[in-house]
Amino acid sequence: MAGFDAALPQFEAAGAQVVGVSADAWQALAAWRTQNGIKHLQLSDFRRQMLPAYGALVTDENSPIFRYPKRAYFIIDRNGVVKFAKVLDNPLQLLEPQDVLAALKAAGA
Repeated sequence: MAGFDAALPQFEAAGAQVVGVSADAWQALAAWRTQNGIKHLQLSDFRRQMLPAYGALVTDENSPIFRYPKRAYFIIDRNGVVKFAKVLDNPLQLLEPQDVLAALKAAGA
């Protein structure tokens, strides 16, 4: 997350807003954001309504991580059209901000 905060000026220059979404309760998310000095917007999907709509939630009932969010990156234009989606199965795998900036440029969003 700190990498995305450091790259905020680049995202803003491209006309983009960085938004994090977590399945944590908003209270826990707010505390985590303060504790870690996160500057970009963080939203809570505690009821898990948005995450499955974007394929970013483990839905296999036999999985030990059933209903856990997946690490995912999306570029959504001003009209709500998904221009880029990368949903990762390995929660330890991360995209770098430069990867997302390149996707933003390629998507023309």
